[in-house]
Parts: sequence; structure tokens; C-alpha cells
Amino acid sequence: MKIKMKNVPLSFALQTDKPRHKAPKKPNILFRTLVRLLSIPDMLNTRFSYTLDENLKIGKEPYFILMNHSSFIDLKIAFKILYPKPFNIVATTDAFVGKGWLMRNLGCIATQKFVTDVTLVKDIITAVKKNKTSVLMYPEAGYTLDGRATKLPRGMGKLFKKLDVPVLSIITDGAFLREPLYNGLQSRKIKVSAHVKCLLTLQEVRSKTIEEIDEILDKEYSFDSFKNQYENKIHITEKFRADGLHRILYKCPECLAEGEMEGKGEKIRCNKCGKIYYMDTLGRLGAVNGKTQFSDITDWYDWQRSCVKEEIKNSDYNSEMQVDIGIIRDYKALYMVGSGTLIQNQNGFTLKGCDGKLNYSQSHKTSYSLNADYFWYQIGDVIGIGDKEALYYCFIKDGSSVTKARLAAEEIYITMVEEGNFKV
Repeated sequence: MKIKMKNVPLSFALQTDKPRHKAPKKPNILFRTLVRLLSIPDMLNTRFSYTLDENLKIGKEPYFILMNHSSFIDLKIAFKILYPKPFNIVATTDAFVGKGWLMRNLGCIATQKFVTDVTLVKDIITAVKKNKTSVLMYPEAGYTLDGRATKLPRGMGKLFKKLDVPVLSIITDGAFLREPLYNGLQSRKIKVSAHVKCLLTLQEVRSKTIEEIDEILDKEYSFDSFKNQYENKIHITEKFRADGLHRILYKCPECLAEGEMEGKGEKIRCNKCGKIYYMDTLGRLGAVNGKTQFSDITDWYDWQRSCVKEEIKNSDYNSEMQVDIGIIRDYKALYMVGSGTLIQNQNGFTLKGCDGKLNYSQSHKTSYSLNADYFWYQIGDVIGIGDKEALYYCFIKDGSSVTKARLAAEEIYITMVEEGNFKV
């Protein structure tokens, strides 16, 4: 998948008219059928199957439907399970670029990822209450990087109570292993399945507290794809399975160097100290030379998080990344406006560039997580920041890790906001 791009001056991009808000449309049956038909090849290739909780029957009434976000196949899975039931889809604004008319007819509701959006809540309520359609949402907002749930927002129960409808959950199994984001859009031969359950009945939506609903969501989003692969002996034999693994594992546990890891073929190595790990067909790591510090990818990932947390605790965290800058304001194009420097520290983000014409700052309080993506629209690894006025897509040029940036954003938010430590 690609996105329409234009090279323009910064002034042009910032003066484009923002799209006029339109209420969500009830999805067109012809477009829903088309997507369902286009989904058939992937459903066959993955031998897709799904199960429903005992006694669960998806009726005609509206539901709020939550689904985990693991792969580009996710939406096709949703249409396989839910068709012909009409449902609106909460989608990011970049998905509308160059195809806004199509996305609206599919029932998509535009929102800005990790940006506070009161209009989105109103649109979801309109879809459910006025249009009498269900709404599908990926509460993680971003794709999983390491096969586990991305940090969830707190207080989702407030929205559930406003909607006053049952909440369904669709959790996929195998979608991440088939096409992990780090692997550069290379598909593996993996069976994919899903389980559908009633996460909250209407009575439970009404009776449970916001905190109780948060606990239910956390439990539902406690999956671990690599652990599941190992425990269920799911062998991935493709020789490219470690390609891009350094996107997740950016720090060497041997020499502690960052940005020197390189995942290629079946191995990941540190180009500074020469340490090499082999990735077996069950997703486990073993050192080719020396001691195996981490055999589990998620353990390595968690160790990196702990290192970032320590930097923040000691007020040592500061990152300067050289980037190419894209801007989205309307749905006509991703406007490439030049290059610059993206600075991340305990105050948040500062983006400077375009020969001194751009200077945008974003507080660490803005969001609990960060829009960080690998090989975004086949352009490159990207960090997205911004507000209602404009979204800035910063494409990394110097090998800096977008994974570390996301970990840092989450840990800074926890330290500075949730724990109330505002020392910077």
C-alpha cells in the first residue's frame, strides 16, 4: 500500500484547507461486498477460521466492536466475520489521503492517531444512535511492534456508557506471526484464526465502573504472539524471518551499543561488537558466539524498556533524530516539506526544520503513547506527532530507533503524568 505524496513548500502545506467535518455515513452494501470479495484470497491463503463464545449470536442491533491490531490483514478478518452486518470503522486520517470518498462509503470515521479528538466520540455516538450501525475500533490505535498489546488508553468505559450498547471483542491469533511489521511486509505461511466474544453485555456496561472496565480490557489485551508461537510449536521456516528484527531489538545487550544491530535472514548481529544471535523456527534466539543473554524476544524488548526508564529516572534521556518531514492537513496528499531535526526529551518533542521556518513543540502530557511505525506506506520508519492543526510525519534518516522513541514517550508519560513527577 502506498500514499499520495507531493513535494511542496512548508507555507503551502500549512495553508491548505482542513477537510470539512462530515457525519459518518452508513456503510454502502456494494462497497462492503467488494471488500468481502477482495478478502477471499487472503482468507484462503491463511486457512482462516474463527470461533464464537458459546451462546453468542451476533444480532442486528448495534455493537461497539474492539479488535486487536496486528497486521494489514486485520480489516479483511473483520469483514469475513461480520459481513453482511453494517459497521463503521474508526480509521486514521492518513487512510483517507487520496481516497476520502471511498473510505467514507466504506463507513470509515476519520481520526488523528494519539491526538485528543472530541469529534470522534460524537461521530461514534451518531453512528450507533442515529444510523443504528455497529462501530469497529482498534483501541491500541497503533500496530503492535513486538506481538503484544500496545498500551491502551484509560477510561474507555466512559465511551461505552455513552453508547449504551453491548461490547464485542475480536482477538486474532497468527496475524502478527504471518506479517510482523518489523519484517518489511514479507508474508509467512501461517494459519490465522480469531475468537469473538461478548466482552461486556449491556447490563455490564451499565453496572461496572470505569476502573473495572479498564481491568477487563487489560486482561483481554494480554496476548503474547512470540510466546504463543513457542508454546504451540508454530514453526516459521522462511529464511527471511529475522529481516528487520533490529527494528524491535535496537540495543545490544553485550556491548550496550544502540543503532548497531542488524537483522538479516535468520540472524541478528551487532555490527559494533560482533555478537550474533540465531532466530530459530519457533521464534527463539540463541547466541552463535558467547553467552545468550536473551532467548525470548519480548524479554529483550522489556530490558530495553527498563534501560529507557532508567535514563528518564536519571533525567538523562535526550534524543536528536535527523528526519524528512511530511505534513497531513487535508486528504489530498502527504506534503513533503523538507528536512529537519526531531528532538525528544522529558519535556516532549520539538521539531525544527525547513531552513528555520518550522518550529513545533509538543508536551510530554499530550499522549500516553506515540505514533511510531515501521516502513510506513513503504516510505520508511516514521514518528508521527501533531495536533488538530497539522500532523507531522518524521521519517528517520540517521538510523535512530522509532521503537525507543515510543518506549520513551510511554515511560515519560508514566513518570511525569501518571506518577506526578514533573521534575525535568
